[in-house]
Amino acid sequence: MDGLYIMVTIVTRAAMPPLTRLYRDLGADVNFITLAHGTVSGQLLKLMGIDGSEKAVCHSVVTGETFEKIRPELKKRHLDMPGTGIVFLLPMSAVGGKKQLSFLLGGQEFRPSEESVMKETSQELIVIIGDQGYTDMIMDAARSAGAAGGTVLSAKGTGMEAAQKFFGFTIAAEKEMIYIVASTEHRDAIMRSIIDNAGLKSQAHAICFSLPVAAAMGLRSDG
Repeated sequence: MDGLYIMVTIVTRAAMPPLTRLYRDLGADVNFITLAHGTVSGQLLKLMGIDGSEKAVCHSVVTGETFEKIRPELKKRHLDMPGTGIVFLLPMSAVGGKKQLSFLLGGQEFRPSEESVMKETSQELIVIIGDQGYTDMIMDAARSAGAAGGTVLSAKGTGMEAAQKFFGFTIAAEKEMIYIVASTEHRDAIMRSIIDNAGLKSQAHAICFSLPVAAAMGLRSDG
């Protein structure tokens, strides 16, 4: 496995510190961590064996070679089993300069290969950005099209004044970003439902886009 990836890890907050220590030990020194919470219903949490919805999300830059070292260690910690958390890879296409790349790699060796077309993937990361306080509206729309749940990160938007110019209404700067990992088969239906029921014409003012997932561990079926 070659290439350069963003490895996204979503687990309970208590489980994150030992995982980041593992990542550093195996060469992934640079990790960006944010707190988040899940959107899975209480009944689903019980079925999945998760005690609560308080989450931590870690974004790590890894080479394919580094991930192959990390993967078996994650299996030892049962991260390949639904209910313990999820780990997935997003392919990177470019980094803004050699120094930035060196910093992000943190000592990992990486020899760029010739650019190749990304093969069709079976899973996609749907990223939804909406006004704060409308997660339920967005997730109701996503679940109605087959999504099982998501992870919510707090954010702040800039350039919101442009919305009034182009769309004729005000969009709040306080945002929530929602990550949903779904099958490629269900992606279009989920995104269409979000656009129709929680899109720019709704109070949520949500927009969404998707990214291919190169590898994933710990995913449950989304329907």
